Amino acid sequence: MHTMQNEILKITVAERGAELKSITGVKDGAQYLHDGNPQWWKYTAPVLFPFVGKHVDNKYRVDGKVYELPQHGFARTTDFKCIREAADEIAFRLSWSEETLKNYPYKFQLDIAYILRGNEVEVMWTVENLDDKEMYFSIGAHPALKCPIVDGENFDDCYLKFNVPEKSSRILLAANGNLSHDRVPTIDGTELPLNYELFKGDALVFDDLKSDEITICSRKSSKAVTVRAKGFPYMGIWTPAKGGAPLLCIEPWLGHADYVDFTGDISEKEGINKIPVGESFDAGFTFIIHE
Repeated sequence: MHTMQNEILKITVAERGAELKSITGVKDGAQYLHDGNPQWWKYTAPVLFPFVGKHVDNKYRVDGKVYELPQHGFARTTDFKCIREAADEIAFRLSWSEETLKNYPYKFQLDIAYILRGNEVEVMWTVENLDDKEMYFSIGAHPALKCPIVDGENFDDCYLKFNVPEKSSRILLAANGNLSHDRVPTIDGTELPLNYELFKGDALVFDDLKSDEITICSRKSSKAVTVRAKGFPYMGIWTPAKGGAPLLCIEPWLGHADYVDFTGDISEKEGINKIPVGESFDAGFTFIIHE
């Protein structure tokens, strides 16, 4: 486990999945990230790569050949190598192997860096194409933020605040976890009250949000967490459907699950990203802690 700390925050990151494991307030020890209790969800903040979401039957096609990957890919369950560690930055790397080529036919390099600046934790991704052909991929975040943040409060004391007024409909998920073509109006204004009933149909998936900052707020206390994500066309918001979980995931995505009727090559998929030979792709987002 790797640790970084300044006068405001302390974070820990694991080499497995290069996964952020905790965000802690230095002054009062307040926790802002889910603790990974498997009663609710065994992850804390996995990185979704080389694909976001679920393929139809967990299978996808590249140039006519069928490959198989579980939901959200393999990065979150693979050990990364720490390549840089300083007072305010930790960086990790995952590179292709003969094993990864069996399920993902591209030679790649994925670097994930965490940068600590005051009350902010910046997350940076760099994906590099090391192959001799164009590389297709998606990438996303799945951080499980503590909700409510303050012990003793309830989930429905909390709400999401958007930095731009929204009039947005979510894309409904099919029973198999793929996207349907049905939508339901969900956000009207700058606030979305939280309750477990909202998630009975699984994650809220959006492709039309204008906001680039979403904040978990409480009506009973001032502690809050903002996810700032600029340039992400898709956003997932999730808590376990069984209810009772003290967490909420705010998930900036560059890509999404297959639609239920998608049968094309991966290059034809909506939202897929492409990197030319020898080039790289950069993206990132930031946690802002309001104590």
